Amino acid sequence: MDGEPLPPPSTEETGESVGGFHVVLYQPEIPPNTGNVMRLCAAAGGVLHLVGPLGFRLDAAAVRRAGMDYRDWVQVRRHADWAAYRAAHPPGARLLAVSTKGGRRLGDWRLRTGDRFLFGSEGAGLPPDILADRGDQVIRIPMVPRARSLNLANSVAVVLYEALRQAGYPGLE
Repeated sequence: MDGEPLPPPSTEETGESVGGFHVVLYQPEIPPNTGNVMRLCAAAGGVLHLVGPLGFRLDAAAVRRAGMDYRDWVQVRRHADWAAYRAAHPPGARLLAVSTKGGRRLGDWRLRTGDRFLFGSEGAGLPPDILADRGDQVIRIPMVPRARSLNLANSVAVVLYEALRQAGYPGLE
């Protein structure tokens, strides 16, 4: 159930982020996680893409509370579904999925400005067909073997700040 406080997604990518990276959340389910990722993207200069259907309304109190006053600082682009996101995805832009099923660890990747990081929903992760479509472009965050996964917002923070570190923290102080 998508809320309506944000403008509809653009079919063109106009303007770049300060940090040069994009975070794509596929069907997020938990409002505080999305609010925390919104705040993270605002602080890191990233663009946040929300691929529906969402498991909550964007005007939910939990999203507002977690995103706090950073909402005005972040570029958020909504996409009705995966097909709409793919239609808006610029040709040549690298889309890297992040999953516990990834073959290569985060530290093994040479990340570059403009990369887009795709994260699955909290309950189901990314669907098998999307993972298969990404082929070998699936990042795995290293964890001890008994750990199932990290929290979505924490995973975004780990990947986004590793990308920013590799790029020399562009636009950040």
